[in-house]
Amino acid sequence: MSNSAEPRTDIGDLLARNREWAAAVQSQNPGFFGRLSQQQAPKYLWIGCSDSRVPANQITGMEPGEVFVHRNVANVVVHADLNCLAVLQFAIDVLKVEHVIVCGHYGCGGVLAALSGRRLGLVDNWLRHVGDVALKHPGLLGNADDDAARHARLCELNVLEQAVNVCQTTVVQDAWDRGQSVSVHAWIYGLQDGLLHDLGLGADQRERVAECYDGALSKLSRELRVP
Repeated sequence: MSNSAEPRTDIGDLLARNREWAAAVQSQNPGFFGRLSQQQAPKYLWIGCSDSRVPANQITGMEPGEVFVHRNVANVVVHADLNCLAVLQFAIDVLKVEHVIVCGHYGCGGVLAALSGRRLGLVDNWLRHVGDVALKHPGLLGNADDDAARHARLCELNVLEQAVNVCQTTVVQDAWDRGQSVSVHAWIYGLQDGLLHDLGLGADQRERVAECYDGALSKLSRELRVP
């Protein structure tokens, strides 16, 4: 017989945990699931990393239904990625979200692989986009004192570049052109302290993207955060 104090690892335990969670939520907030099933009206779209340590709802203190989420390895936004673009289009055109948050995190394994040139397999082709970010900013990466600092800096730069990619999609450009209120933000999460940091890009119209981007880069050149 297993020790009840040991963490559950069997796949069947996930169903048991689900039942416990659902019962606890229903007990604390009667009718919660009934209300939740009737509507989805989030104000936020979160584009984040697939890393299991960065759950969007939990780290923002949001309830289910309050954040629409898309995640992939290293929080990359590629103009040919129909999966990401479909999520973005649905969030903006149908759900009418007001904020799109691109959130990376320090200690990202995908970013480290791109920085070090480590081969991981098929995902290397995906991480080539992060490698391109590194090639675009040799000065900012070269100013970092050591490998840890360069890793942290590339995590930040990758978030900024992907946020700009969001701004340049036809989905966001069309929304701005028709006067819809949509802001794009670049954030990064610290695994060591659980805190989110705004990298200074908060664009809400196409004319402000370049200005916000330049300001965020200037901010990075003055600061170096190594968690």
